[in-house]
Amino acid sequence: MPTRKNKIKAESFMHGVIIIMISQIMVKLLGLIYTLYLTNRKGFGDAGNAIYASGYQIYALLLTISSIGVPNAISKLVSEKLAIGDNRGAHRIFKVALVTFGIIGSIGTILLFFGAHFLAYNLIQISEAELTLIALSPAIFFVSISSVMRGYFNGRRTLKITARAQILEQIFKTTLTIIIVEIVAHMTSTSTELMAAGANIATTLATFSSFVYLFIYYRLRRKEIGREIEQSVNYKYENVNKIIKKILMVSIPLTLSAIMTSFNKNIDSFTVKRILSTYMSSDIATKLYGQLGGKVDTLINLPLSINIAFATALVPAISATIAQKDNETATKRTSFSLLTSMLIGLPCVAGLIFFAQQILNLLYPNANEGALLLQLTAISAIFSILSQTINGALQGFGKVLIPAVALGIGVIVKLILNFVLLSIPELNIYGAAIASTVCQMIAFVIAFNKLKKYVNLDLPLKKFVIKPIIATMIMIICSYTLFLTLNGIISENRATIISIVFAIIIYIILVFELKIYNKEDIYMLPKGNKIYKILEKIKIY
Repeated sequence: MPTRKNKIKAESFMHGVIIIMISQIMVKLLGLIYTLYLTNRKGFGDAGNAIYASGYQIYALLLTISSIGVPNAISKLVSEKLAIGDNRGAHRIFKVALVTFGIIGSIGTILLFFGAHFLAYNLIQISEAELTLIALSPAIFFVSISSVMRGYFNGRRTLKITARAQILEQIFKTTLTIIIVEIVAHMTSTSTELMAAGANIATTLATFSSFVYLFIYYRLRRKEIGREIEQSVNYKYENVNKIIKKILMVSIPLTLSAIMTSFNKNIDSFTVKRILSTYMSSDIATKLYGQLGGKVDTLINLPLSINIAFATALVPAISATIAQKDNETATKRTSFSLLTSMLIGLPCVAGLIFFAQQILNLLYPNANEGALLLQLTAISAIFSILSQTINGALQGFGKVLIPAVALGIGVIVKLILNFVLLSIPELNIYGAAIASTVCQMIAFVIAFNKLKKYVNLDLPLKKFVIKPIIATMIMIICSYTLFLTLNGIISENRATIISIVFAIIIYIILVFELKIYNKEDIYMLPKGNKIYKILEKIKIY
């Protein structure tokens, strides 16, 4: 049994993970609502998704440059200061970062607003995306400022605040997307271009709502933070230039990693329609890209969004333990997180592969094409999920450049493969899915091998690979057999839902029956001591 000290740390870490995980599930479910609405909306569909997704990916790239590496960078630096009692130094980092990235975000907004025409007509080659880019441009400033605030609160280990901000943002985004698109559709006789722009106006308004929430929370906590600053110890004055340099030294490598992720998505934006249009009609090429950038990416991102909790929580948690020279706890958290990521990823990937057409029929009844594309792309998800956790661990250990280099190599390979495979008419859009899988596989292998050099991972092959695969195979056999039995007796959609719920229950039972988690792993879970006592009573452990 772990010591009392370690148990408290583990529960604190997992508490943060659970908060983020729940918020991400809620965010993605809300996001799925407006995605389903848009895809099934008359006049939008795959063509609208192509306009919406292409514009959004360019926005995401500029957003990445201006802010995406910021939360983890600020979180890491703040948590290190707080771990040694330097509350004043932590708050000074926050203030300097707020001004710095406010300026950077403003530049990003200006570039996107005035460069929208060039980007839509020359890079994306979807002229209708110009308005979506203009609509998104103000969001870059608000997200840049919000990212600094999120990083500060994450570093203070108040993850629930950023979780609430994300949920609030998604509620606004979902609600406003439906309202604005319906108004635009009514006023323009369902203009696909203007509906896509309206959907992205909703995104901008939603980011503003998140900023307002974080700002209000900070204002309400200023006195409390002020008292903490007065009690600060180990404070060492650093001038503004030194702090900016320190922030950039951490955030730039983190941002490079995020840029590689965003550029990975933009490779499809730049290449898919351009290459497919050389041997098929432009309309068909646009719709195929819409399937990839709209439906498939949305579904693939669901398991990724659940697992991101580990990557987010690992950065401040490991940074703090390293600052306190507690390497044993850092190693345990990393090993546990990687194992749990594998247990999250495998069943999700298997479900997307075996139930691909049924899921599309259920979610997109008016635009259910793309099952094979979903199946091929789903394979990449397991490598993406594991890489998320590995990257969070590496960033916590201070090895912030490795994730960017690993993914950068994968992205180069994807770019080459996209040009080669998309040019083969027999493969067409499926070439992009194959290229994505190869890209993520390469990035995972490089990052995982580097992590093993810094951490003595407790992940034997039987525990980390063989048993999770066995559990996943049994789960799929049982759930798909149930689906085949029910289909015809009840509607396909009901049979699909029941089979997926059954699969989740079976899988959880199998994880404990196969003893994939050992006793110490179970104690890492929230209420782990109670869970273990129950498992002992029913003689599983």
